[in-house]
Amino acid sequence: MITRQRRLRSSEAIRRLVRETRLSVDELIYPIFVVEGENIKNPIDSMPGIYQYSIDRIDEELDRVVESGVRWILIFGVPAHKDEVGSEAYNEQGITQRAIRHIKEHAPELMVVADVCLCEYTSHGHCGLIKDGIILNDETLPLLAKAAVTLADAGADMIAPSDMMDGRVAAIRAALDESGHTNTPIMSYSTKFASAYYSPFRDAAHSAPQFGDRKTYQMDHHNGREAVRESMLDVDEGADIVMVKPALAFLDVVKEVSWNVDIPLAAYNVSGEYSMVKAAAANGWIDEKRIVMENMIAIKRAGADIIITYHALDVAKWLKDE
Repeated sequence: MITRQRRLRSSEAIRRLVRETRLSVDELIYPIFVVEGENIKNPIDSMPGIYQYSIDRIDEELDRVVESGVRWILIFGVPAHKDEVGSEAYNEQGITQRAIRHIKEHAPELMVVADVCLCEYTSHGHCGLIKDGIILNDETLPLLAKAAVTLADAGADMIAPSDMMDGRVAAIRAALDESGHTNTPIMSYSTKFASAYYSPFRDAAHSAPQFGDRKTYQMDHHNGREAVRESMLDVDEGADIVMVKPALAFLDVVKEVSWNVDIPLAAYNVSGEYSMVKAAAANGWIDEKRIVMENMIAIKRAGADIIITYHALDVAKWLKDE
């Protein structure tokens, strides 16, 4: 007897009926870059379709997000002033804090995730304090915690530490609780690899390190079991959501983490992954819509519950058109 698998592929209706993996606009988070100044809408050359906005120009982007049906945005601030200790990261009147307050006034229906790291704010571009060329872990934790509190005070709905300092989830959780933000969840960049896929993001966030690299605190891309340990440690420290970053080059890690944690899992479809698709599509080498949607389903199929992606607004439109 022939087993006829094709019976369940014979029409679009039956394919949709038995589909194993589905994607919803509710699972998407869209990153936005906010810069100091006025009347700024700077295109990011290495990320076609993505811009840096000053606060007075950001409404046009917020309106696009609201219209798309995407509910969640991830905010990255680019300050005018940088120093050795990243003081603008925890300045109550910093660019990110002011942007969050503005977003909550203009588009209160949007939910704001606030990235917590020092790299955009330090003159050296590293994610922690430095002494004699060494990134200091424990000394950085109070500053990350302070930044998290100011961002929650400004109205952030979720805090997302991306620095990869050991123990930062526990430090941030304690600080949030002590300041009255017990209901503010933490989405930890628990498994963040030292990846070449971040290069376009560094153009957008002006966060490239001024010396060395980030391999002493971000994960070695050769390691998979370590990624699971990192995620489980963050769960133990109080993370409400964990994350794997990048997504597409690490789908095996997404799967492994999804099997080992019992809280929601996010995956970040990062700038390099986005830019490669856009470049190939611009050259007519690929069908952008089909490739992007296959990528989104691949991330979901691997086990992600949440996808952070620069494609989010396009994906939302394509989902409506299905």
